[in-house]
Amino acid sequence: MGEIECHNNRYNKAAGDMDLDIIGKIKETAMHFPERTASTNGRDRLSYKELWEYSERLAVCLKNELGEEKQPLAVYGHKSPWMLVCFLACVKAGHGYCPIDISVPDARVEMILHSLPEGPVLAAEQNCSVPGDKEVWSFQQIQEICQMEKMDCCEPDTYVKGDGIWYMIFTSGSTGTPKGVQITADCLHHFTDWAVNLGGAASAEAMRESEEQNLIFLNQAPFSFDLSVMDLYTSLACGGTLYCLEKNVQADYRLLMEHLANAKANVWVSTPSFAEMCLCEQSFCADRMEGMRLFLFCGETLGNRTVAKLQQRFPEAVIINTYGPTESTVAVTGVIVTPEINEKRNPLPVGKAKPGTQILIFDENGQELPEGKKGEVIIAGNTVSPGYYGQPALTEKAFFEIDGMRAYRTGDRGYLENGQLFYCGRIDLQIKYHGYRIELEDIENNIRKLPYIEHVVVLPRERGGKVSSLMAYVVEKSIVEDEKTENDRLKQELLSFLPEYMVPKKFVFLDTMPMTANGKADRKKLGGGL
Repeated sequence: MGEIECHNNRYNKAAGDMDLDIIGKIKETAMHFPERTASTNGRDRLSYKELWEYSERLAVCLKNELGEEKQPLAVYGHKSPWMLVCFLACVKAGHGYCPIDISVPDARVEMILHSLPEGPVLAAEQNCSVPGDKEVWSFQQIQEICQMEKMDCCEPDTYVKGDGIWYMIFTSGSTGTPKGVQITADCLHHFTDWAVNLGGAASAEAMRESEEQNLIFLNQAPFSFDLSVMDLYTSLACGGTLYCLEKNVQADYRLLMEHLANAKANVWVSTPSFAEMCLCEQSFCADRMEGMRLFLFCGETLGNRTVAKLQQRFPEAVIINTYGPTESTVAVTGVIVTPEINEKRNPLPVGKAKPGTQILIFDENGQELPEGKKGEVIIAGNTVSPGYYGQPALTEKAFFEIDGMRAYRTGDRGYLENGQLFYCGRIDLQIKYHGYRIELEDIENNIRKLPYIEHVVVLPRERGGKVSSLMAYVVEKSIVEDEKTENDRLKQELLSFLPEYMVPKKFVFLDTMPMTANGKADRKKLGGGL
């Protein structure tokens, strides 16, 4: 966010220096601005004083109950401010935490809990039932502990630090079993140290924190999706307020627009898909959200048309495109997308590597490629995860070392140009069709060039183990009256800049694009579970 002041401290350090202490920053805010809101969902509110004191009491109870064991603990809930209390309490007591959202199917929750060691599950939402047979500290129990009159303190020497696991997020595994990505305290601090400076001088001038008015960060993603780390910990490191948009709010346009107007947010963090959905409403603009100064995007490809609309609706705001997998702690590159860049570059760059990170491009044989050549994106540096929890074989396959630094094979295709990374899609979204090797996201990016397309997902249809055709699911700006005529028109227009074998055989017209709980286009739902 560029030279944002955290009370009396200014983040304008030399690249690579790290003196950020997240717990220390939370304590400092609690001391200087005890009544400042740390988190709210528009209904429930938690002050910094409450966050600090409640997490102290819960941490002491966890430490007394669990002794010297430092196993990761599951925190089950949604967007309640009490989720933050549980996260911080776990870390103060020396335990990493594993956030699980209530929207996750019960069978998957049980699978995750089964892979964790013995230890209580912290239920951070009222009236939520945790699947499975693990010990559960209910929301009522947690509240009673946190609101005890006696104030015990948790000594800083018990905090998670260094190579200790701060949090663990489970991602999808190709085998059908979720993988627990472990993120250390050092990984998180290095990431947050960079994140508070994202945008440099451009965003600093647009939004400078003062002691009288704190920054408000918008939270779209559930805490079980690592994109939420960008808003959660950047907000806490800046003494800001986290405004969480609950699932039911995001599912109701009218309610969503009301919350966006009432939040008075300054910093937007989301997937591009979520912003595209909001842009369907004309009321999504600076007139109703006059405090919005910075848009941070990650998790999906950011399209030129989305940027152009945002620049028109929010002319004073800075837009930043970032890139990074869960395994490298949220994001490792960033670039301010100016109108000039948006006009000249399609697809957009995802930026240069942050301090302490190297981006390399490898070919199929593991050899480094020169700039301009496409290959697999390799990330090496100080925010790369130590690996997957309890899965050494998978860890060995995906992680390795380069010059003494941890490195990760992303499975993403990309290339470098003047140090800028350009993302070219997933290697596993590459298919063989009629003898041609095709990247589905390449087709999607070309379809997005058509001025009347709002959103698109292209999927292969298979027969006998081979791809038999391509299907495109699209959302257009206006209602499609005659689907056959529109289908023919789209094909004809695409033939002007795509080879025939890359033009989808059929277009399916949707009112809205289905999205996952994480705010990404739901490819599995569109493909009938493929």
